[in-house]
Amino acid sequence: MVFLNIKLDDLTGPEVASLIGEHLQGMALHSPSESIHALNLEGLKKTDITFWSAWEQDQLVGCGALKELDGQHGEVKSMRTSSSHLRKGVAKRVLAHIIEEAKRRNYQRLSLETGSMEAFEPARKLYESFGFQYCRPFSDYIEDPNSVFMTVEL
Repeated sequence: MVFLNIKLDDLTGPEVASLIGEHLQGMALHSPSESIHALNLEGLKKTDITFWSAWEQDQLVGCGALKELDGQHGEVKSMRTSSSHLRKGVAKRVLAHIIEEAKRRNYQRLSLETGSMEAFEPARKLYESFGFQYCRPFSDYIEDPNSVFMTVEL
């Protein structure tokens, strides 16, 4: 894997808008609309969310975000690897960055929601490899056969 530059992002660049669009399209392809919890650009700009973009030289290769649920609990949001950069370790690096930031903030727990369908299996395996375990819905989520919820203690 070539050097990745993971940086705070204000979500104004056209590359980021395109990747978030790809992310939302992918969610719509594999999940019924009532089960999609991915955020659009405006949703990601809220003050309780920190968003990072991952770059390989001048190419956007992925992104991820951290939402503060409370002073001790964060949520992983908008994890996405550009379709032209899959299976290169991008998501692993972005997730490690988010976990490090959550620890720096002294969060006790980091949670996430992802799809239960086969298309989301690579994501679930990635989260499992970082110690995330399946859990009940957290925050404002409700039980949904199309969603799985995962959490890890930091």
